[in-house]
Formats: sequence, structure tokens, C-alpha cells
Amino acid sequence: MTISISRTDKQTRIGIEERIRERAGELGIDVVRIGPADIPEQRQRSYRRYLKLERHGEMGWLEARAALRSSPRQLWPEARSVVMAAINYGPETDPLPELEARDRGYISVYARHRDYHDVLKGRLKQLGGFIAGATGAALKVFVDTAPVLEKPLAQQAGLGWQGKHTNLLSRELGNWFFLGGILLDLPLLPDAVELDHCGSCRRCLDICPTRAFPAPYELDARRCISYLTIEHKSPIPREFRKAIGNRIYGCDDCLAVCPWNKFAAMTREAKLQARVDLVAPRLEALAGLDDPSFRRMFSGSPIKRIGRDRFVRNVLIAIGNSGDTDLAGVARGLLGDTAPLVRGMAVWASSELLDTHGFQALVRDHMAQEADSSVLREWHESLKALSA
Repeated sequence: MTISISRTDKQTRIGIEERIRERAGELGIDVVRIGPADIPEQRQRSYRRYLKLERHGEMGWLEARAALRSSPRQLWPEARSVVMAAINYGPETDPLPELEARDRGYISVYARHRDYHDVLKGRLKQLGGFIAGATGAALKVFVDTAPVLEKPLAQQAGLGWQGKHTNLLSRELGNWFFLGGILLDLPLLPDAVELDHCGSCRRCLDICPTRAFPAPYELDARRCISYLTIEHKSPIPREFRKAIGNRIYGCDDCLAVCPWNKFAAMTREAKLQARVDLVAPRLEALAGLDDPSFRRMFSGSPIKRIGRDRFVRNVLIAIGNSGDTDLAGVARGLLGDTAPLVRGMAVWASSELLDTHGFQALVRDHMAQEADSSVLREWHESLKALSA
């Protein structure tokens, strides 16, 4: 049944805000907050500084569409309100002990689920359909793909606050939630802006393996393991490889240590279910994936977007860090891979697992046949490191 609601009737608008929350809950959305379609000037300045310092690394789209990201009204002048929504994906147990299983890979908790773009966007479209039908409002749904700064908008709407690790935190969901929103040309009554509740805690800063936080509330993505294993397309710089450990897609350290996570598992009984096969998978099996098998394994997963070569690059770094000499044969088997990115990491992993004599035997068998400059660099740098 279509609900007729006048935009000029304040009392009726109060009703639609509550109806939006009710409908969101029915759709499996855990938390909804409403705010203005504006981003505070302070947040805009912080974003411009982030780009000026080039802390976004290879994520060129952040700079290319910076003007649009500065305000939703730059993207859509008619925008007046935003409905921000979150879905809890909190793990059943603390995932950090998985980092000790060196023969297995660590996949970020969010990526163990179906691609969140599909999960959340589908529910937001249904919520948007309800709002449009009830009010006649025009709207735009976004989930991490439109040039919108979701986290500042969410804080303005009262859904959470940006912690010292720059991620969004919620008193109801901790760190573990997918975030998206709906821009509306309809003015709605906003919720109160959320305040910062981090206090003196700095657990997220202190645990970072690569020291990716120059200061509280600042992130240098170029040093972040999530960035390096997902967004970075080239060989991962040597200075970060040991710190990556067995993290083959993303990093949860700064999220997992946050004390606010005690609320993440209390939100819903029927939470999203992670894929069991993506919890601590064996490195040996993952290293053997070719492109078709990679696509089959990660169909419907956000991991599929980085492609087989980058993924196996990450797996080889984990193999090199495993200390398991039985995996040296796995690395050796990829020295002839068709992808230079994979061959280069196979060189590094082999150098980490073999003694000088064993690695020099590989040099004699393989290095003379190598034509790619980046892979040859790995051979030379690995030899130099072994002789140091």
C-alpha cells in the first residue's frame, strides 16, 4: 500500500523517519541514522590534506573526484538528507589468533562474506523503494562506489565516529559493520551528531604491524597492509613483507583490538554467515590457483576484484613468512609462472625459506632465463640480502 506523505507536514515527516527505521529492520539492516547531506568543513580540510600528502598511494580515483567527495551536494545539488545504514558482520570469536597459524592464510573478516556491495546495496535499494513510494522523494543509493565520504556523513548522522584508526566506530556495532547510505532530496529530521568516544585508548595505533598511523586520526595508506594487499598493484615493498605475516587479503588488527567490539555480537541473532573455507585456508592450496580456479573459488567475493596474480603474490609473501621449509617447493614451482608479479614473489619467498646453498642452486637454474626487469631485481636483491 502506498503511503501519501506531504513534504510540508512536519508531524507526518516525524512519522516517516520512524517508518524508515522500522522498514530497515525488517530488511535486515541493523542500524539506521538520519543526517544532513553536508560534510563539515573540518572534515573536508582533512581530506584535502590527506591527498596533498599523497597518503592515498595508488588510489588515484580519490584525487580525481576529490571535488565531488567534498560534499554530496557537489555530486547531487538536490540532496538534502542522508539515511546512513549499517549491517553487522562481527565474527563469532576474536580472529587475531589465526595470525599464529603460519601455514594458513589470514583473510580479513569482511571478505569472508559475500561482496558487501551486493549484500548492503540490495537492501538499501529495497529501503529506497519504500521511501520513494511513501514520500515521492528522489534518491540515490551508495555503497562505497560513489564519490561520497561515507564516514563523515555517518558521524553527522549519529551512526558512529571516526576512531583514531580512521575507521568508523559504533557504540552499537563496534568496528564490524558494512556501511552505506541513501541521499534524498527530502529534508528529514536529523539524529544527533555522534561524539568521539575513544578517550585515551590507543590500542589500534599500537598494534599496527607497519606503523601506518602517523598520528591519531591519520592514516598513511601506503603503509597499511589492507592497502598493500588489496589496492597496491605492483610488488609489495620489501620493507613491509615481513610485517605482513600471513595476511593474504586485508588486515583486521586495528579493528579487532578495539574494546567497543564487545557490542558487535549483541546486535542481531541472525548475523551474516562467513564462508567456512575462507577461515584460515591452507597456503599450499591457494598458491596452486590458476585464473579459472581463482575465479570459481571467489565468485561473489570481494577478493575476486584483485585478480589471481595479486592474490597469489600475497600468498607467496605469507609462504615466505611461514618458516615452513616444506612450502619452499610450492614457491619454487611458481618461479616459472606466466605473471612477473608472481615470479618475483616466488623468488623472495624462496630466498626466505632456503639456505644460501639452496637458493644459489635456484639462481643457476632460473635466473638466466628471466627477462622481466622487476623479477631480475628480486633475484639480485635476494642474493644481496642472503650475503649480507
